[in-house]
Amino acid sequence: MSRPLSVRRGVLTAAAALGAFALTTLPAAATSSPAQIATSKTNGVAYLKSLQAADGSYAGSGLSNEWAFSALAAAGTAAVDVTPGGDTTKNARSVYRDLLSTGGWPSTSPVVTDYERATLNAYAAGIDPARVSASRDLIADIYGYWQSAEPGYFGPSANFNGTVFAALALNGAKTQSGQVRVPQALRDALVTRIRANQHNDGGWNYSKAEGDPTQPAATSDIDMTGAAMAALCVSGVPATDTGITHAKAFLKSKLVANTGAFNAMFGANTDSNGWAVAGLNACGINPQTGDFLTSLGKTPVDFLIAQQFNPGGGFKYLPADTSPSAYSSIDGLRAVAGGGFTAAPPVPVTPGAPQWVAQSALSAGTATKLALTVDDGTGSLKVCSVALTPTGPTTTLGAVLDAAAGAATPSGCVTSVAPSSGTGTVTSVNGKANSGSNTWKVSVDGSAFAAATRGKTVGVGDTIALRWGA
Repeated sequence: MSRPLSVRRGVLTAAAALGAFALTTLPAAATSSPAQIATSKTNGVAYLKSLQAADGSYAGSGLSNEWAFSALAAAGTAAVDVTPGGDTTKNARSVYRDLLSTGGWPSTSPVVTDYERATLNAYAAGIDPARVSASRDLIADIYGYWQSAEPGYFGPSANFNGTVFAALALNGAKTQSGQVRVPQALRDALVTRIRANQHNDGGWNYSKAEGDPTQPAATSDIDMTGAAMAALCVSGVPATDTGITHAKAFLKSKLVANTGAFNAMFGANTDSNGWAVAGLNACGINPQTGDFLTSLGKTPVDFLIAQQFNPGGGFKYLPADTSPSAYSSIDGLRAVAGGGFTAAPPVPVTPGAPQWVAQSALSAGTATKLALTVDDGTGSLKVCSVALTPTGPTTTLGAVLDAAAGAATPSGCVTSVAPSSGTGTVTSVNGKANSGSNTWKVSVDGSAFAAATRGKTVGVGDTIALRWGA
């Protein structure tokens, strides 16, 4: 067992299109055929549909099945098409969006992985994570956990998986047009921290290794190695990078020849195999050929399909189990379907249902948050969630920067702005003034950087990047 279910899901409670690798056209050496994979997907989706509650929900208080959205999307099923007894008013997407929009979600003591998990699953469900509602911007929620004293980490650095899943969420949950919404400087900071935590054997663990003289020599975890690989690849690191090739070698060393399973910390199991395959998928590494076809002709996908009950479609956790596990069924299906840790939402088949739903405008008088990064060109990146209460359907960059000076989490993101009023060009931020061709520029949702003006319109859910340079 890779770890008790309550611990696995509590640590993350925690995979993208993420560059997901399609398994529909496989070389002759692959042992699970496209037809077998298609059957596994069909039956797996049917099982996940059976997990939907009568009120249409997958997620709720405590441990729940919201990761089903990432698996359904990877398998080609839109969340809005999943309904209890055909009742479209209770479709899974609408119910999930309503949950994420409530003021009491996720809890009175949230952690960063709550928002990362929601971002990955909202995206897969066809809910723009930055525009869940007038008051809910999941990207801004994640930004609020930036560690100013340890730049690049999100949430306490000792809980390293919070940083890995920040990379997965911020890079994998793209805009509706498919654009990475966060700036390169933030992507680079995340990659640097993930690299710094790689173990000597090529893998990763949930806990922090950077700065610990003993941890890099510890044996790595199969699950976290898959997630960290995916985090690097979705952040733009190529599969030929030494960090990825070392991780690939670690996974290969854990293959069991007669089953294709990875020998995880607690033995061969569906969840660990699912996460490892998701990491390979995200990096475009075929889990059915080459290094992952064993000497006895087995692959990790073979192992996963062997854990599936058919025609019921559920996956068991351990090979000896006699009944399916909901969580294992989610991990198993997502991996077999070729997914990473999230996937772009499929086009719905429900008449009139859009591929995406999103809040279209700010709501005057309703408090909200916006995601902001400030890069002064010295390598001292600042990341924060800015709280403000708009007075209309849009706001301005000047209003956001003014609000950041007094209502940003973490604090210190913006300490001063010049000019302090009007709609003209931003000439100085945090004491750093424009100088020749080096000026303050702004990007929204990954757009090209352009001259920053106080009057620039900012809309609901916009992810704002401010940068000083030529």
